[in-house]
Amino acid sequence: MSRGDIRGSVGYVLLDGAADRPNPRLNFTTPLEAAYTPNLDSIARSSRVGRVVTVRRGVAPESDIAVFSMLGYSFAEGYPGRGVVEAVGAGMRFRDGDVAFRANLASVDGRKILDRRAGRNLTQEEANRIEKDLEGMSLDEAEAEFRATISYRGVLVLRSSKAISADVTNTDPAYRRVGGFGAAREAGSSERVEVCRPESGNEDARRTARLVNEFTRRAMKLLEKSEVNRERRREGKLPANAILLRDAGDHLPRVQKFEEKYGMRGVALVEMPAEVGIAKLLEMKMVRIGDRNDLEEKAALFSRELRDGAVVYAHIKGPDEFGHDGDALGKKKNIEKLDRHFFSSVADEINDARIAVSCDHATPCVLMRHSSDPVPLSISGRREGSRFTERASREGRLGTLHGPDVLREVLRF
Repeated sequence: MSRGDIRGSVGYVLLDGAADRPNPRLNFTTPLEAAYTPNLDSIARSSRVGRVVTVRRGVAPESDIAVFSMLGYSFAEGYPGRGVVEAVGAGMRFRDGDVAFRANLASVDGRKILDRRAGRNLTQEEANRIEKDLEGMSLDEAEAEFRATISYRGVLVLRSSKAISADVTNTDPAYRRVGGFGAAREAGSSERVEVCRPESGNEDARRTARLVNEFTRRAMKLLEKSEVNRERRREGKLPANAILLRDAGDHLPRVQKFEEKYGMRGVALVEMPAEVGIAKLLEMKMVRIGDRNDLEEKAALFSRELRDGAVVYAHIKGPDEFGHDGDALGKKKNIEKLDRHFFSSVADEINDARIAVSCDHATPCVLMRHSSDPVPLSISGRREGSRFTERASREGRLGTLHGPDVLREVLRF
């Protein structure tokens, strides 16, 4: 492909949870500030820079609503919930009136949570076997389908001949529902699997809460006897003996197709169920990544898809997980790895394609969860920037943008 083929295209990269706060382990700098990132800095120097409140002030968003927002979609009402987005991404049967939840396989002692991610070492083979253990579960008046997606992540879909509703609380204490979408909340010193409660007084919500609590109890009993967990205990690992549920949804969203909205083809490099679901719902071209840890492959696919009239969106995992673990040094090293193996290639495209880089949200290591902090943004086209960091973004001429306005700003300029 010649350089001329990509003029007019846009490369749009979101770094999952890369934004952070000053950390004492990094001499009170952030991981982005402490990292050696010559390629990201090269992009920033050829860009206007600023900050973004990705969803709304004071809300620490989950990635699904943050990505929708950063792609220009806002939901004053009618957001379906992450459960629905991931059910679509996982290829599960879902129709309006069913209720879908994002699920985490977790480790518990009774109802006390030992680890929300089952030690973060659950293999895909183990997760698939757990899915088999739960296959065919029938609840009172409903069917429950659990799908293991990636490692400890999963989706639950409830189907019933009687009316059920997404107006219920999470059993996962790390997140609360805000206007239909999930937001991180401060963890307590001792978290427990919460009882699901109706958020409205109608019978549909009460019935759904009863079903969720029945599923939670029965899943715990089945998983306690699972061969997977017997093996994990013998190996000194935490069992995956509970399922935490959050972000219920009971309808598919009504959204405008990406190409209709922007007059340009949308291409999404996808790997996680939420990203696949968003791409399907917006009818973007999906390019699946074979090995999600292969950054060179990701970079090659990103460059390959930069063609006339295309917006190529890539969501880069990695920094977020170190933020959740509170590992500032690991996050710094991961950002440096992304710079070497992904942005070294992206920086080569900046003279021929518009390149924008931002984050979906911040995941400060000092909090070990998502936060509502503004995140950095760079948009190539003018040499006004210095580095892609939180400090530099505060001084940028773009000022502070709202998430749904970012892509319009990228395309306008």
